[in-house]
Amino acid sequence: MTRSLCIALALLATAPAIAQTYPARQILMLVPLQAGTAVDNVARVIAQKMSQSMGQSVVVENQPGAAGQIGTERIAKAAPDGYTIGFVNDSILTMLPNLNPKLPYDPIKDLAPVSRVAGNNFGIAVPANSPSKTLGELLAAARAKPGEIHFSSGGGGSPQHLAMEMLASAAGVKMTHVPYKGAAQALTDLVGGQVQSLAQGLGVMVPQAKAGKLRLLATTGTARSPLTPDVPTAHEAGLAGFEFATWFAVVAPAATPRPIVDRLNAEILKAIALPEVRDQLQSAGYVIYGSTPAQLTGAITDGLARMGRVIREANIKVE
Repeated sequence: MTRSLCIALALLATAPAIAQTYPARQILMLVPLQAGTAVDNVARVIAQKMSQSMGQSVVVENQPGAAGQIGTERIAKAAPDGYTIGFVNDSILTMLPNLNPKLPYDPIKDLAPVSRVAGNNFGIAVPANSPSKTLGELLAAARAKPGEIHFSSGGGGSPQHLAMEMLASAAGVKMTHVPYKGAAQALTDLVGGQVQSLAQGLGVMVPQAKAGKLRLLATTGTARSPLTPDVPTAHEAGLAGFEFATWFAVVAPAATPRPIVDRLNAEILKAIALPEVRDQLQSAGYVIYGSTPAQLTGAITDGLARMGRVIREANIKVE
């Protein structure tokens, strides 16, 4: 019998007692992406409120790398006792498994769903001094010079990668992917002009756009964002039906006792119900969700099937 199975069985046997005393010490919320990303920003808001409510610190730690694979493997292999949880995006749960058959974790078998938390529409941007003033002009440049327009991302299989590959496929153009170790650096190098385009969450792009450091050409939701009412959707800009959005969720290692999962779920729902949290997240462009563990399981399952179709149809590959 493996050590992890022994731990899981022991925890199941003592689950009622654990649930009564949980949490008895600090909780680690592992974000397998860079600090300053949309996922990290929301995680820190939720962790702060959970700390206040639960009477124990919920500490956020970033472990970026391989578009989230490294940190997520650590979450999956942690002791299933509720003291290591993960704050991840749907790329980690639904996109990467379709791109990498050798992924070091299985989103269904190795992780216990806790709750969906929030989501984010994307913006498609270019450097502030780019000659492309519209999405149509960017795509025309890509069409005229196949492969010469470069786009950055937080890594192969990241949401930024998938969004731009889907955009290029929908427009019938060839663009070159430049993967980084995290989305924050991908944005930094777009602003610096090292790459010509990027699709990333509006929550982190809008401040840069308002500061004049980049130009937003389009957004990827079904309607214009209240944060950027003057920026057209990709659909309005000429890509009929194009849409891309991402969401964030809390997960725990598989075999985490259900009473602990339920406690964590209740604390997350309590946090996102607070008026100050809703105002803070919505004013930054995030959509608030919340869910039961079962609903998150459904979202993961549906996302795996949907993203699998998208990746196959667009012939998206990880370098």
